[in-house]
Amino acid sequence: MPSFNLPEFCPPDFTKPQFKDAALTVFKSVDKSGVAPDDFHATSIYPEYFQLSKGKWVLPRQSRMDCLVVLENDGSLAVKEFRLLVKGDRVACGRRENGEDGIYVHTAAFGFECPVSEKFAFRTQVCRETSFSFDYDELYEMLEFERENGFVLWVLGPAVAFDKDAREAMSGIINEGYVHGMLAGNALATHDLEASISGTALGQDIYTKRHAELGHYKHIETINMVRKIGSIEQAVKSGLVKDGIMHSIVQNEIPYVLAGSIRDDGPLPGVIADNYEAQDKMRSLARRTTTVIAMATQLHSIATGNMIPSYNVTDDGKVRPVYFFTIDMSEFAVNKLASRGSLTARSILTNTQDFVVNLHRKLRRRH
Repeated sequence: MPSFNLPEFCPPDFTKPQFKDAALTVFKSVDKSGVAPDDFHATSIYPEYFQLSKGKWVLPRQSRMDCLVVLENDGSLAVKEFRLLVKGDRVACGRRENGEDGIYVHTAAFGFECPVSEKFAFRTQVCRETSFSFDYDELYEMLEFERENGFVLWVLGPAVAFDKDAREAMSGIINEGYVHGMLAGNALATHDLEASISGTALGQDIYTKRHAELGHYKHIETINMVRKIGSIEQAVKSGLVKDGIMHSIVQNEIPYVLAGSIRDDGPLPGVIADNYEAQDKMRSLARRTTTVIAMATQLHSIATGNMIPSYNVTDDGKVRPVYFFTIDMSEFAVNKLASRGSLTARSILTNTQDFVVNLHRKLRRRH
């Protein structure tokens, strides 16, 4: 298979007749913080352009679906959630998206073809009979490219830490430079730290699967020990935590967000209990993302999917696609993520632990 190449971005041709008499974008002021004006325009996953003056169509650099476009005082466009609107913000308004209201939603930015060209076709949804050879090869090539040219964000569920080989493989992937950011919850970090301290995850040996004596104490003992020492970073620095996913994340100074949930034990220090604070921290990484790999965590994966548009504007001003891979054993989980609307979403239906081990082995063989 040839080396991975990013598809060319095809900007809209604003010299076409449909844009000749297009209106300027209307911006209406927010009268009450957190409440958008009537007829507000809600963003999609696609690149969207706004005509700020005659012939000047502007693309927001950082987008997110189901949000609002605000004209800032310096003339730039910011994409904001409803909850972040403040009185006086000027919000783009208009529901027509082909230029009539000074808003153009560009759905053909990267020239991706519809995956089904026939009116009738078998196996259009991912299922346990689907073949994934091409998807794996595409992912290998993409990760090689993204390691040097992009920002790969991993969204990890606790299953990655339950198995000895999977945990070591994920650590290897981090150490070898394929991880630029990580999103997870209290569980992934807790079970990974428990594995380092006690060799168990939820009291079960991560290799033999035998239950340890008083194993049900292991995860809460881990949380208590890390809370006592002060932080995950300090647990690594002190030598309490000697290996594993969080050890590699800390040692390589990879930015990460641990978002809390209503059912968390403890939680570990560093877990963000406020949902909207966690969402803001997650989005700070999502804005930088060029490829997402989400594994065995439906809620975190869906949350991340809602933050990721189909494009990213790089520091040098180039517009490129954002890729989204979902890996899970559940057909519902992978199809839920794939159906969120992203043109670049790929789903692989498999055991997450096997996936991580195979991925690491393949990446190592390529060097």
